[in-house]
Amino acid sequence: MRPTHPPHPPHFVRTGDEPVTARSPLRLRLGLALFGLVWTVFGTVAFLLAHRPWWALACGVLWLVTTVDLFMILRHIRQGPHYQPGRDVPPYRRAR
Repeated sequence: MRPTHPPHPPHFVRTGDEPVTARSPLRLRLGLALFGLVWTVFGTVAFLLAHRPWWALACGVLWLVTTVDLFMILRHIRQGPHYQPGRDVPPYRRAR
């Protein structure tokens, strides 16, 4: 016999559009991007000084990726908060 689970509250109902409406902690992402930027710059310089060009190139590519990520995060922070309906507003139906 299957156990019966109580129904979920309305704010836990999955709508199927979570990736579109998801929000992330931008300040945490900013801190992690800055941390990654520091380490990729350090790695690039260290490998160049150690005469390891391929490792320096790999760190340089990661440096580029973290820089682009940093600018995207800053852009999202500057855009400010967007309208997010509260828990009392039912989810919208997906467009088909």
